[in-house]
Amino acid sequence: MSTFPEYANLDLAGIHKAVLAKWKQSHLFEQTLAARKDAEPWIFFEGPPSANGLPGIHHVMGRSLKDVFCRYKTQKGYLVDRKAGWDTHGLPVELGVEKELGITKEDIGKSITVEEYNDACRTAVMRYTGIWKDLTDQMGYWVDMDKPYVTYESKYMESVWWLLAQLYKKGLIYKGYTIQPYSPKAGTGLSSHELNQPGCYQDVKDNTVVAQFKMINNGQSEALFGAATVHFLAWTTTPWTLPSNTALTVGPKIEYSLVHTFNQYTHEPVSIIAATPLLGKLFGKKFVEGDTATYEAGAKKIPYQIEKTVTGADLVGLKYEQLMPYALPNERPEDAFRVIPGDFVTTEDGTGIVHTAPTFGADDAKVAADAGVPPLLVKDEQGNLVPLVDLRGKFRSELADPVFGFGQEYIKAEYLTDEEKARNW
Repeated sequence: MSTFPEYANLDLAGIHKAVLAKWKQSHLFEQTLAARKDAEPWIFFEGPPSANGLPGIHHVMGRSLKDVFCRYKTQKGYLVDRKAGWDTHGLPVELGVEKELGITKEDIGKSITVEEYNDACRTAVMRYTGIWKDLTDQMGYWVDMDKPYVTYESKYMESVWWLLAQLYKKGLIYKGYTIQPYSPKAGTGLSSHELNQPGCYQDVKDNTVVAQFKMINNGQSEALFGAATVHFLAWTTTPWTLPSNTALTVGPKIEYSLVHTFNQYTHEPVSIIAATPLLGKLFGKKFVEGDTATYEAGAKKIPYQIEKTVTGADLVGLKYEQLMPYALPNERPEDAFRVIPGDFVTTEDGTGIVHTAPTFGADDAKVAADAGVPPLLVKDEQGNLVPLVDLRGKFRSELADPVFGFGQEYIKAEYLTDEEKARNW
C-alpha cells in the first residue's frame, strides 16, 4: 500500500522536485510503455520546435496541452508512443547563419561552399538542444527525446516525399496558384511565422491613386446609363499593381451614383461612377454639387451633378476597357475586365470601387476566383505561367511600357536611382 507525504507548508517548488525525482528514479514513463506493450497503439509525433532559439513560456503551455491527450489515452489503455522531433528547416535559420558569417545568399558557392554553409546551418539549428531537453525534464513532459525525428535527415525528407507521392497517386494534389509574401533577398516565399519576426512590419507613408476605368457600352450598360461614355473610379493604395488589374470589385448593397462633372485639369466633361456616401470626400473642396450646365472652364468651383443612383448588384457584370493593354491573361481573357461583387468593400475610404489584381493579395485572389475572373499570368522564358511581379524588391515592373504613362521601371520614388529620377520615372 502506497503512502503519500504530508506537507506542513505548501512548498510547490519542493513538491515539483520531489515528484520529478520519483518519476525519474522509478522510470515511470518507461513503465507506462512497458505496461501497454501489447495494447492498441496511439501514436504521437510532436510538432517539432526549432532548437536554434530558446524556449519560452508559450512552449510550456503548448506542450502541457499535448501532454494531456497522451496521458488520457494512456489511461484509456492505449500504448502511447511519443516521439520528439527537431524542426531544422526555415528561413530564420538561414538568415541567422548568414548574419553570423557575414555573408548573403549570393556568397554561397563563392566565398563559402554549399557543404560549409549546410554544416554551419546544422550546427546553429541544434545550438540549444540541451536547454530544450532540460526544460522537457523540468516540466514533466513525457516524450522520447533519445530517438527524435530530425527534419534535415534524409529519412525524414524521403518520408515526406513518399507521402506526397501517395497523395498524388490518389488524385489529391492539384496545381493552382496562391498569394504569399515573397522575400527578394532570400529568393523564396515567406510563412506567417517568418512574417512575425521582430522588425518585419513598419509603418510607412504611401501614395494612393484613383484610376479611371472606361466602361464598355453594351446592352447591360445602356439599360442602366444610356449610350454615354462612363468611367468607373477605383481607388488603390498599391498603384504598382494596376498593370495586373483584371477586375473591379463593388459592394452589392452599396449605393453608387452616376455623376456628371468636369476634369479639373482639362476641363472636359466626364461621367463617373463612385459610391454615393464617398462623393463628398472624393471631390473635395474644389468641387461643389450643382448644375453642370452653368460651368465655365477655369472657374474656381467645379460643379458635379448626380444623374442616377444604382446598387452595386446592378453594376455586377459590366465590362470595362483594360487600363494598360500591354498583355492579356494567358487563360480565359474574355472573362477578365469586368465588375464583380465582394463583401469586403466598404465606404470608409476611397471610391467604393476596389481595383482588383488577383496576383496581389489573398482577398483579390479569392474574390476573383469566386467570380471566375482570371489572374494576369503570362509565360516566362521557360514557358511557365508567372505573375507580373518584381522579384528584386524595388516595386518595379520591367514589362511596363512608357507609352502608357508610368515608365519602364515604374513605381516607388524612394527605390529609384538618381538617373531614373532625372528621367522623371
